[in-house]
Amino acid sequence: MKVIVDLCVVPMGVGVSVSPHVAACQEVIEASGLEYRMHAYGTNIEGPWDEVMAVVKRCHERVHQMGAPRITSTLKLGTRTDREQGMDDKVASVEALLGGQSSPKVS
Repeated sequence: MKVIVDLCVVPMGVGVSVSPHVAACQEVIEASGLEYRMHAYGTNIEGPWDEVMAVVKRCHERVHQMGAPRITSTLKLGTRTDREQGMDDKVASVEALLGGQSSPKVS
């Protein structure tokens, strides 16, 4: 089964900046070969269920190895059985309704 997830890994007990931990998690995701898109508060990942869940586990393992004694993560996920649909398809369908215009930028 194919799944699209939105993953946000938040290490606790490591100070205010968590960007090194986020970067390490991104390296894990990149090494998996799965499709992904990082955004301001997490990363969308798509692929076969077991492979995506294994990447989530490896992200936790890597961040713990970096010294985070605790991690809290949010994980939203979706599956479809009626047709194939990837991250780009979902975005494209909304952009088509907007007439091809990009999302507005907020200053």
